[in-house]
Amino acid sequence: MNLGLQNKTAVVLASTNGLGFAVAKALADEGANIALSGRDESRLSKARDQLVSISCDEKILADSFDVTDHAALTNHLDHTAKKFGSIDILITNAGGPSAGTAADLSIDDLDSAYELTLKSAIVAVRHVLPGMRSRGWGRIIAMTSHSVRHPIAGLALSNTMRPALTGYLKTLSREVAADGVLINTICTGLFDTDRLTELFEARAQRSGRTIEEERRLAAETLPVNRIGQVDEFGAMVAFMASEKCSFLCGASIQYDGGASTFLL
Repeated sequence: MNLGLQNKTAVVLASTNGLGFAVAKALADEGANIALSGRDESRLSKARDQLVSISCDEKILADSFDVTDHAALTNHLDHTAKKFGSIDILITNAGGPSAGTAADLSIDDLDSAYELTLKSAIVAVRHVLPGMRSRGWGRIIAMTSHSVRHPIAGLALSNTMRPALTGYLKTLSREVAADGVLINTICTGLFDTDRLTELFEARAQRSGRTIEEERRLAAETLPVNRIGQVDEFGAMVAFMASEKCSFLCGASIQYDGGASTFLL
């Protein structure tokens, strides 16, 4: 299927590894111009080289910054628009806020999570939105978590900020859809990333089981009986960002191997 992404320009935030990089790779495979970003310059350079190998040097841009540095974030967006002429697709992403209970979180914790998970995404969306509306085409997709629908014990900050972002984007989606800008979110489940391996390592230390046993137990909780692969995630987001996906608006897609038991 031709997704109609050839020469579209996509900004994928926090995209040097894991799901962010998988999305960038899937879009690059479809011929899109890609703007990569991340805090680690060596990891960023490696990610850029990988995309250049499947695309070409002229179609890949890479900037090193932290998304909580909002001036650097908007400079990255301006840099991308200057290099490629416009920004057609924005994929918001950031590392998850720190773990902790609702009873124990501090105001400083709340402020940090707000800057990372909520405000960085809103800053990016607001910066690219006028151009998308004026051109009559755009796709904005926020990478969130299944905590949006099912709060996760011990992740109070994620349970607070990700639903807040979803609420903002749902509201905005209804305001700009008539201008050709479609906004959706994708609620991620268990995908085979370095972060998930770290989670299994921590569980194994507590349980006395091996990492592979923890992985197997987690897979068995899913109806599909396996952990998701990052290329599956990238393919899903690429479709949501495409010309073919032209009637999806204001949706929160639960992409979790059937883990969610909710009807809606």
